[in-house]
Amino acid sequence: MSAGWAFEPDRPIEIIGAFESTYLPRHDTDIFESTAHDVHWKQDLGLLTEAGVQRLRYPVRWHRVEEEEGVFDWADTDKVLHHLRDRGFRPIVDLVHHTSYPRWLEGGFADPRFRDAYLRYTEEFARRYPWVQEYTLFNEPFSTLFLSGHEGIWPPYQKGLDNFVAQILNVLPAMAEASRAYADLLPGARHVWVDTCEHHTGSGAAGSAYARMANERRFLVLDSFLGKGYDPEGPVAGLLAEAGGEGLQDLEPGRIDVLGLDYYAHCQWHFDDKGGAPNTPHPLPLAQQIYLYWDRYRLPCMITETNIRGRTSDRATWFKYVLEQCERARQMGVPLEGLCWFPVIDSTDWDSLLYRSDGHIDPVGVYWLDSELARQRSVMSESYAKAAAGMPSRDLPAYTLGEPVATWLRGYQPQMQHWTWEQAPDTDQGHSLPNTQTRMELRIVNAE
Repeated sequence: MSAGWAFEPDRPIEIIGAFESTYLPRHDTDIFESTAHDVHWKQDLGLLTEAGVQRLRYPVRWHRVEEEEGVFDWADTDKVLHHLRDRGFRPIVDLVHHTSYPRWLEGGFADPRFRDAYLRYTEEFARRYPWVQEYTLFNEPFSTLFLSGHEGIWPPYQKGLDNFVAQILNVLPAMAEASRAYADLLPGARHVWVDTCEHHTGSGAAGSAYARMANERRFLVLDSFLGKGYDPEGPVAGLLAEAGGEGLQDLEPGRIDVLGLDYYAHCQWHFDDKGGAPNTPHPLPLAQQIYLYWDRYRLPCMITETNIRGRTSDRATWFKYVLEQCERARQMGVPLEGLCWFPVIDSTDWDSLLYRSDGHIDPVGVYWLDSELARQRSVMSESYAKAAAGMPSRDLPAYTLGEPVATWLRGYQPQMQHWTWEQAPDTDQGHSLPNTQTRMELRIVNAE
């Protein structure tokens, strides 16, 4: 851990803010723009101040900063980051969020120019903002490269383990080099590694075998980044050897100060002899999942993303669950610093996994967006502010779940049975919620 930082286990778990910014290269737009955060950013940051939240994940939009190769325009970034600094916010600056690279990098994470372009950009950033205290060099490298290199869902739309491995080998050495450079460029700052927090179960011979492989594969990128490679006798070793994965065994390690875990209900899949599906009927409690990751890496932890796509009352209930599990992880000895609900305002277009740019509102925020993109308060924003003020999970309300969330979370019910449930308010936003998560998940299943 960098100097000047100390974990205080007796303090309430810090509530962290975040804003979604993913760039859609084929449409030349990003979620900052489709949610009007690029216009209303001061108002949105004011919502965090009102809720009592000072620490937040905040992205730098490389795709807008360097729209012309080698020419940097930091004007908009200056405005926001200086505003954050001057008003006492503590940003965890996110330098690449999913496919948020410049459009001229046509091959995306498979482009041979990626290393030099990325290192030039990260160095320019560090020299311009030497006061930054926390940063994420690349958001969700495992899941991002899996979707762009293995599943063909994000550009450059490649498929198969060989392309996945090739993209990892194109990206990871540059990330590791940047992390080592930042030890000198930003010596007092912490690198917050952020990736998905997964766990998989299986039944039947084929399903159980696939679950074992997936449970090892989830650590592949982080272990490789740390110079540990993969177990040459493990269930993924033979597959990687055939796909050119030997290069992952001897990478020069990068440095990490904090392990950020992104957790959603669909991070736990169940596989059987017919295939796989999210929302396993017997999910591992999140506290145990956090412990498994901490025990493997022994780094301070955060939940750096969570949400549920549903009514605002459904979101408040899921928030209670995640906060309770974070409290339990601490009781198990995990130095868990904070919990980030991602994002603060609704997102857009995740119903197509960002394949389309329709401006469809994704009902996942602390504050929901109406049809005019006005920010609206709800029972979710009330729970969020109460937790930010130090209220423990036991004192937050649990609302009867609506569909389709009740079905998605059926396996979690035994972990929630000690709660006192309240009826969701009649005015709750989202009673006619389309089953967008199911469509998203089916797309992933079909892609496999």
